[in-house]
Amino acid sequence: MPAAPLELPGLRVELDKLVYRHGGDELPPDRPHAFIYYLTIHNDADRTVTLLGRKWVVEHDDGTRLVIEGDRIVGETPRLAPGEHFSYNSYHVTATDARVHGSFHGVDEFGAHVFVRIPSFALEIPRCEPPRAPPLRAAL
Repeated sequence: MPAAPLELPGLRVELDKLVYRHGGDELPPDRPHAFIYYLTIHNDADRTVTLLGRKWVVEHDDGTRLVIEGDRIVGETPRLAPGEHFSYNSYHVTATDARVHGSFHGVDEFGAHVFVRIPSFALEIPRCEPPRAPPLRAAL
């Protein structure tokens, strides 16, 4: 039986940027909010790591939950020696606010299964404030 994956100290994920976009022909009408996220996976560990896949969990404010698991990271299996990093961007479309978390998994140079957690981050749809009414003038 294989050993349980190890959360490798020094392997870490940073959310570099989160961009919001609303509407457009590319987005489905029932999910008009797009969030583009930019992540960097840093290998500050003492060994080379090959990342093989990911698991994302998206918990929407309407109570629905989406779990996305699969091989590769944007079509790649990055190999990171100590001190190297891998950056990429992807997106999620939604109808409601959501929270995202998950992990990347892979193997180290010794064949041990490792993973790194993706820090939780919020997908918050910007709320437009209604225009303010001009101040009332006293009647003369």
